[in-house]
Amino acid sequence: MASLFTQKKLLLAVSLVLGIWISQSWSRSLPEASLIEKHELWMAQYGLVYKDSAEKAMRFKIFKENLEYVESVNSEGRPYKLGLNAFADLTNEEFRASKNGYKRSLISSGTKSFRYENVTAVPSTMDWRKKGAVTPVKDQGQCGCCWAFSAVAATEGINQLTTGKLISLSEQELVDCDVNGEDQGCAGGLMDSAFEFIIKNKGLATEAKYPYRGVDGTCSKSKASPSAATITGYEDVTANSEADLLKAVAKQPVSVAIDAGGSDFQLYSSGVFTGQCGTQLDHGVTAVGYGTADDGTKYWLVKNSWGTSWGESGYIRMQRDVDAPEGLCGIAMEASYPTA
Repeated sequence: MASLFTQKKLLLAVSLVLGIWISQSWSRSLPEASLIEKHELWMAQYGLVYKDSAEKAMRFKIFKENLEYVESVNSEGRPYKLGLNAFADLTNEEFRASKNGYKRSLISSGTKSFRYENVTAVPSTMDWRKKGAVTPVKDQGQCGCCWAFSAVAATEGINQLTTGKLISLSEQELVDCDVNGEDQGCAGGLMDSAFEFIIKNKGLATEAKYPYRGVDGTCSKSKASPSAATITGYEDVTANSEADLLKAVAKQPVSVAIDAGGSDFQLYSSGVFTGQCGTQLDHGVTAVGYGTADDGTKYWLVKNSWGTSWGESGYIRMQRDVDAPEGLCGIAMEASYPTA
C-alpha cells in the first residue's frame, strides 16, 4: 500500500512539474506566435511575398527589431509616434539606400536674388493643399529620384498659382531626360539642376502623358511633347535661415533638402517630428505649409514621395524654429523655389 501511495505521489509531482513546464513553454511561445501573426498581417497589408523561407526568416527578424524599437520610442511620450509602415522589414541601411537620392551641390547654382527678402508680414498658418496648389502624394518606389518629385511638386505649385490650374507633372521625364548634368535618375540628383532642365526644356509634360515607371529609362520625345507647364527661373532661399524659409513658404511651395536617414524618419507615423537627425542632406521633399500644433510646437508641413502609407497620409510635420540656424534635419540649408 505504501509503495502504491508513493507511486501516486510521484506521478502527481511529475504531472505538476510537467504542467508548469508546458504552461511556461506556452506562455513563452505566445509572444513569438503573436509577432509571427503581426508579421503575416503586415505582409498582407502591403502585399508582400518573400521568395523563400530563408528570406522570410531574415525579414521577420528585422521586422521584430523594428517593432521593438517602435514600441520603445512610443513609450517615451515624444510629440510624434512611430509605426509599422511599408519600411518595417528594412534595415536602416537598406532604407537609406533605396529611398534617399539627394546629391548635395558644392556650388549654389541659383540666382543670388531672393524676391521675398522684404516680406514683413506672413500668415500665422499656411497649407497650400487647402489652396489647391498641391497634387496628391506620389510614390517614388525603389528609385532614388526624390529630387525629381521635390522639384515637380514645387513646379506644380507655382504653375497653379500662376495659371489657376493644378496639373500633375511628369517626374519620369526628369528621370529619363535630365541626365546630362548632375542629375542621374534613380542614382540621385538635386532640385536646382532639375529646375535648370525644366527651363531649358521649356517645361514638363503631364504625368498622364509621361507616366512614372520608377526605373531609369530612355528619354521619349513623343511623350515629352507638348509641355504642360513651364517656369522662367528659380531662386535659392537664404541658407540657414528659417525666417526666410517661412517668407518663401508663405508665398509658394518650396523644395527643401533634409537629412532623412534616421530610423525615426523611416518609421515615422504621426505628430510633430522632433527626432534625432543631422545635416547630412540626403532627401528632397517639398515644404507646402507651416503651422502650430495644439501643444504650441511650431512645425513645417512637408510633402514626401513615399506614398500615403508613410507618415500622416504621406506628409510629415517637422519642428520649426529650432535652436539651430540650419533648422531640424537641415531643412533650411538648401531650399529653393521656381519662378514663373
